[in-house]
Parts: sequence; structure tokens; C-alpha cells
Amino acid sequence: MKKFGLAALLLISFPTTLPAQVITEDKIADLAEHSFSSAIADYDIPGLVVGVTIKGQNYFYSTGLASREENIAATPDTIFELGSISKIFNVSLAALAELRGDLDLDAAVSDRVAELRGSAFDDISLMDLATHSTGGLPLQVPRTVQDVPGLIDWLADWQPRQKGTRSYSNVSIGLLGHITAGALGMGYADAAEQILFPAMGLESTWVEVPAGAMDRYAFGYDRKTNAPIRVNPGVLDAEAYGVKSTARDMLRLLDLELGHIESSLELSAALARTRQGQTKTPYYVQDMIWEQYPWPASLAEMEKGSGYNFVLKPKPVQQFDPPMPPQQDVILNKTGSTNGFGGYVALLPGEDLGIVVLANRNYPNKARIRATYDLIQKLSSVYE
Repeated sequence: MKKFGLAALLLISFPTTLPAQVITEDKIADLAEHSFSSAIADYDIPGLVVGVTIKGQNYFYSTGLASREENIAATPDTIFELGSISKIFNVSLAALAELRGDLDLDAAVSDRVAELRGSAFDDISLMDLATHSTGGLPLQVPRTVQDVPGLIDWLADWQPRQKGTRSYSNVSIGLLGHITAGALGMGYADAAEQILFPAMGLESTWVEVPAGAMDRYAFGYDRKTNAPIRVNPGVLDAEAYGVKSTARDMLRLLDLELGHIESSLELSAALARTRQGQTKTPYYVQDMIWEQYPWPASLAEMEKGSGYNFVLKPKPVQQFDPPMPPQQDVILNKTGSTNGFGGYVALLPGEDLGIVVLANRNYPNKARIRATYDLIQKLSSVYE
């Protein structure tokens, strides 16, 4: 498969800068409140923060509590669990490692994991892991598996249910993160916190929240009991769903994606690599983790694309060869959850717009998408 060079990726990554218009924080907050009020009420969301970047300008709407027990308000600097939004960082690190020559995403998984030679992973590439195109790897690590060596042993005997299909899998992306970190000569948490997050200029994003920031770490709330909870450790948890961050840092990520923040050519090219279209699913184009719809998009299609019936069952996909270059007139999005948290990010390069929504309640994906879609429509009427 042909790869895009550094210069080519950069040329097609950044939108044309449009003249800025005056949009106030109060106006954005008012629009966000109207868009999310129903979801907050319907799902008893304790605290929610919406971040919006428009033409490089950042705005925030915060409501509710980061901790009900301590009566701490949610703010743009509250630390939330990202759940599977963490996967965006995983593939960004993999793309960066590839640009540095430490990894080849087109290589077979078994080329990087000797214990898997002679297994199904002779025919599954690292890019397949990044796009869930493994033929049916399970959503979660099997309960009988206690550590990474045990998982590798389990994978050595695993066989695809349906070759050439896509099914969403924490095992898939977790394995990619493990392999990437190994190629960089360190553990995944260290690779993310020592290489990727500093390169992105993220100051409040961690796998392990340090003691000095714990006072900003929100509590999630269990959907059934309302008990305050935080994510439990698990095999490949850091790689698949273990990053914690703030709305302020996540907007910085979106501004990096949109080209509004100066960064190294290497990082810019790595981010562009993650936005290349790799496969075509029944509802959207699968980039490296990002899910890409043409914009304007059908809300019904976006809701179907996030539904469990689609996400958890192997579905046939068509591979792009070469990959589709990063597009402008699209919406790229990703949901993420842990037991106590629910998040959503959306990126519209052609509109020069990005939105992040972080909450300390795991509420339905459809509700997150519907509310964000409504906010996008409202914002379009303001700044167009």
C-alpha cells in the first residue's frame, strides 16, 4: 500500500482560513445549554462540559458538578475519563512512530510479535488493528486473561470469525498500543505521557493522573446505583480506554487537527495520517479510529453508525488502496465511555469547527450525537 509523504500530508491537512466573526462566550454557552439540556435532564448527568473551537477561537459551556459529594463544580479544567476517545491518542502515537521509522503500519502483526508467527496474525496488519478490521476480535479482553502475555497466548490460537470484516474491539486497538510502545522501547503510559502529550502541548492529559491534579479529577456516577466511581484497571486498559483529560486540552487536540496551533512537521503529518480514509463501512469511512461521514451528514446514519447492532457485529468493509486523503467536507467523530463517564468529539475541517463534550455519566451514544448535531446546526446559523 502506498503511503503519503510528509509534505503531501501537510498540504492536504489544513483548511483555508476564513475571516473570523465575533462570537461571544455567552452566546456559545446559551446555544450549548439549549442543545444539551434535554440529555442532562433525561439521564441525570451530574456534570457536563462542552468545548467549541471555531476558526481557532475556543469557547466553553460548563454545568453541574464534578463531584456531588464535595459539591465541586465542573469546569473546562475538570479531568474526565475519556474512555474510547483515548484511542485517538493511541493511533496518533502509532502514526508518529511510523514517521520516525520505528514502525510500519502495513506490516503484519506477527512481524512485531514473535509469539504470533504462524497464527491468524500473519494476515492481519497493524493498520487493520487501527481500523478494527480483524475479522471479529472481541470487544473486550477475555475474562480468563489476566495479563498481556496471557492475552498473546490466547491470540495465538484465535481464528477470525469472518475474514475481511470489521468489528469494534478494545483488544485490537489495545494490541496496537502495546506494539507501538514496544517499538519505542517503553511502556504505553510512558510513551503517551513522555512523547505524545508533550509534543501536543497537553498539560492536563494523563494515563495516570498525578497526585497534584487529583483535586480536579471528577468522579463518574454509576448508571444503576448513582455511586461515585472511577475506571478499574484491566489488561490493555491504558491503550484502549485509559486516558483522562480536560475539555481545554481536548480542544487543543482539535485545534492541532485543524492546523490552528503550530506544531512540528512530524506531529502534523502523523495527525493527518490518522485522518486518511482506510476502509468503507456501511455507514461511514473508517480512518485510523476516527469515523468519517460526508458533511452535511444524515443524523440517522450517524446514530446507526454508533449503535450496538453495528458496532459489535462483524460487518464487511471495502479497503481503500491507496488510502483516501484527509477530507475537508466531512465530520469526523468518536465516542468514548467508561462505567461512569461519557464523552464525544466531533471535527468538521471544512467548517473550521470542533466540539468536545465530556460528562461524568455514561449516557447513550445517540443522545450525545443528537445533542452535538443540534449544536452544530445552531452554530452554523450564527457564524455563516
